Amino acid sequence: MPRNILVNGRFLSRRITGNERYGRELLRCFKGDHRIEETRSQGLAGHLWEQFVLPATLNRDTVLWSPANSGPLAVRNQALTIHDLSPLEHPEWFARSYSAWYRLFLPILAKRVRVIFTPSEFVKQKVRERFGVKNIIVTPNGVDTSVFHPEAKQCVIEFPKKYILFVGSIQPRKNLHALMRAWHQVKDDFKDTWLVIAGESGRVFRSVKFLGEERIRFFNYVPDEDLPGLYANSKLFVLPSFDEGFGLPALEAMACGTPVIVSDGGALPEVVGDAGLIFSLEKPDTLANTMQLCLSDNPLRASLIEKGLAHASKFSWQTTADRIWNTLNEL
Repeated sequence: MPRNILVNGRFLSRRITGNERYGRELLRCFKGDHRIEETRSQGLAGHLWEQFVLPATLNRDTVLWSPANSGPLAVRNQALTIHDLSPLEHPEWFARSYSAWYRLFLPILAKRVRVIFTPSEFVKQKVRERFGVKNIIVTPNGVDTSVFHPEAKQCVIEFPKKYILFVGSIQPRKNLHALMRAWHQVKDDFKDTWLVIAGESGRVFRSVKFLGEERIRFFNYVPDEDLPGLYANSKLFVLPSFDEGFGLPALEAMACGTPVIVSDGGALPEVVGDAGLIFSLEKPDTLANTMQLCLSDNPLRASLIEKGLAHASKFSWQTTADRIWNTLNEL
């Protein structure tokens, strides 16, 4: 018998990044009846709504799904998606209040909920080791290939004719320092090429100004409708993160026919497989060589594009939504 399913919609009031896209895409794919509780409150008010107002809307037979790392401690009949544990393992990368929530509440919540979803095996193992819980199911992110594809060239924003691309929230864990250093090493060999960084600016940029900004274009935020074109028109996509629970932009770039380079941080090797090039964080200087090779070796580029398209097609939001939906109905 189908369960009464309620979705913790606190994430819907946030600007769309990887975690928010996960929740929105899966809700779009849910085939059964479900109810969503939303709030426009942010910060402390958002936490208070989640901990006290949201639980009051649940009936005894309701299953709650919290898709964005947090949920009410009082609700045991709950499924929780944990996207990564970076705020616990590297609190210095995040605002104190953000990492404090993870440190104080997430260990308790993880042990109280009925099931935990993670986007990768990497995060699953991290959650198991840190919290000692066993009921963990991997539910990978997906790519909507009707939106992200090589022909998606149209884009309202203006960008250079040739460019290397980074897309992601601008946080210390994204390792933009390494990308800027690598760009500084290769830019003179590709004088018609730019570096495009798309993501909300943060404190990381205050410490990379010394590298200069020659042929670097910053986009503080790119609307969803412009992302496919930004990917599809780029010559190369680079994600040099220290840690990722999944790394959705790498898959989106592959789906748009763009060669991809990632670091070996977190789940990136698992997600990218042999469809992209991987450099070692222990040898950051190899990023420049890898970028140079990928920009100049046409047979390699063609191979990466072909592999990337095939690989990205294996990640379906509908498949993940069906797995989550079936699990919720079994609780």
